[in-house]
Amino acid sequence: MDFVTLYAGSIWPFSDIKMILSSCPKMASNLFDSSYGGNMKAKLKTKPARTDGARRENYYVIVPSPVGDLMLVADAAALKGVYFVGCKHLPAASKQWEPKAEHPILQSARKQLQEYFAGRRKIFSLPLSPIGTDFQTAVWKNIAVIPYGKTVSYSDLAQQAGQPEAIRAAGTSTGRNPISIIIPCHRVVGKNGGLHGFAGGLERKRQLLNLENPELELMAAKARH
Repeated sequence: MDFVTLYAGSIWPFSDIKMILSSCPKMASNLFDSSYGGNMKAKLKTKPARTDGARRENYYVIVPSPVGDLMLVADAAALKGVYFVGCKHLPAASKQWEPKAEHPILQSARKQLQEYFAGRRKIFSLPLSPIGTDFQTAVWKNIAVIPYGKTVSYSDLAQQAGQPEAIRAAGTSTGRNPISIIIPCHRVVGKNGGLHGFAGGLERKRQLLNLENPELELMAAKARH
């Protein structure tokens, strides 16, 4: 699989999707095809790998945020990355990458992130294109439907990805999510509510959880003791 594209759109009540997930966890892997989750419509599309040697141009901008500088990366069609500058998995801006603050997708991502940090946005509406293995993309699409202010465990993600024994792999895939915050991997916690690995560091994870729901950070604090 070369890449996937996610689309945010219309809304179903969380109570409906919660009922679906509780009755059939594996349906979570189909949500990108036909349903909604966590107030986000997310549709999965796949495209074959390019074999003609063509290369997509990447553009980036670095923007400030309450949790530190973020590097936003996009191609002509979709957002490809939201990285914490100076933290794990931040790709070097190669010669093929062009700084382009006026890029429309980067401008939209910057605006929506500002609204999120100001408490005015709970749902992102952007075309996304994270690149990963089939298992990674299965994990990421389940992360994408975690509602604002809620959390799931790594074991839940492994089960929803169709490999309930692959809890460690689900954790590793969560950590390699290239579109932080917008694909909200900070909402994935240990089974007891404790905080574990996060590309931006655990302090940033605490900040994001506290922004969305202060009770979540309190639960995580209790799990540490």
